[in-house]
Amino acid sequence: MTLDYAAAYFLLGIMFLASIFGIVLSLFMPGINSLNRKFFALMFGNLTLLVIAWTVDVFTWRSPEFLTEERIAIFFEGFCYALTMPVFTIYLLRLCGESLRNKLFYAVAILFGICLILLGVAQVTEIFYYVTAEDFYNGKWYSFLVLPVLLTMILNIFGVIRRKKFLSKRYFRAFLFYLVPFTFTTLIHAIEILPFVMAFGLIFSTITMVAIVFSDYVNEFFRQQREIINQQANILILQMRPHFIYNTMTSIYYLCSQNPEKAQKLTLDFTNYLRKNFTAIVSEKTISFSEELEHAKAYLSIEQVQFEEILFVTYDTPHINFKVPPLTLQPIVENSVKHGLDPDAEPLHILVLTRETDGGSEIVVEDDGVGFKFDGNKENLALQNIRKRLEIFCGGNLEILPREGGGTVVKIFVPLTKI
Repeated sequence: MTLDYAAAYFLLGIMFLASIFGIVLSLFMPGINSLNRKFFALMFGNLTLLVIAWTVDVFTWRSPEFLTEERIAIFFEGFCYALTMPVFTIYLLRLCGESLRNKLFYAVAILFGICLILLGVAQVTEIFYYVTAEDFYNGKWYSFLVLPVLLTMILNIFGVIRRKKFLSKRYFRAFLFYLVPFTFTTLIHAIEILPFVMAFGLIFSTITMVAIVFSDYVNEFFRQQREIINQQANILILQMRPHFIYNTMTSIYYLCSQNPEKAQKLTLDFTNYLRKNFTAIVSEKTISFSEELEHAKAYLSIEQVQFEEILFVTYDTPHINFKVPPLTLQPIVENSVKHGLDPDAEPLHILVLTRETDGGSEIVVEDDGVGFKFDGNKENLALQNIRKRLEIFCGGNLEILPREGGGTVVKIFVPLTKI
């Protein structure tokens, strides 16, 4: 295989894989609206047909027995190449909320029609190009065959600029990245037939535009995921166990006469706990671990008043200079109490510790209770939510392990680079 053929097949292979990947992404990527899904599927479908036509052209190149097939392939190359512009025009107008009864669309449609007529003429004459057993040659008026396509590109560039106020900055940049290199390589091709330059311009422009637009959808998808998990966390907050609130208020009531100082502390802890809960509802960013630790301490102090003889907590938290999503530690210690405390068994000991590692920060919550049962029911929603929030907010992870000797160990890792 000669170097020319090797380069051609290599480029065609890249374009084919890119077009198939684009079709799959357009059809199955979540969050894409109907207009964008149709446009990208059509654009990549057209690109796939263009790659097929180019492949046939390369395969039949310099083969006298396939002259007819090569001419047909060249016709479809021109057709698919020209079709990219009216498709883009329709997409641009729809995206900006305009109808197709538009001067831009009429102009592009007329130029596309002229291009089709010229392509038809090129099949029966040699004024634009001609194919021989040796090679493909441009005729005297070849540039006029490419001119209508070039003009549609220029019209679309001005169309995008005129509609800048109707487009987001990301879309505006994406469209210019698509049209300008595409137009430049087409201009070069109109002057001198360089199929590889034209092919490179097309694939570069297409991939660049799709990468920019799809990145917008990726960001939107993750934003929606953040909203979902925040809503789930908020539901968990608002669904505070009624008996926990009743018991706390009852404890405060009796302590007011028996131990007023302790009643004051319990009231302050309960107020702090509620404040942290409701602050977490409106928080959409990570918070300092020291704030989350205060939330957990407030909750555990309340529980220790009610289970004074059987609940003991130890804190070993010298490292607090890092950030976590809100409601990271408090639900974990709450699970330790909920699943580890048994009034008829031994007292429950909970250890909360933090440490700095080479790659980030680690939080460990360890208890010697009866052990956590991983049965997949609603009691695990809090931990599932924490895991998702860690992944999305800071790239962290959560691990739940059985403790040696009984109980549960929960480990949270927050990478340094994500803080």
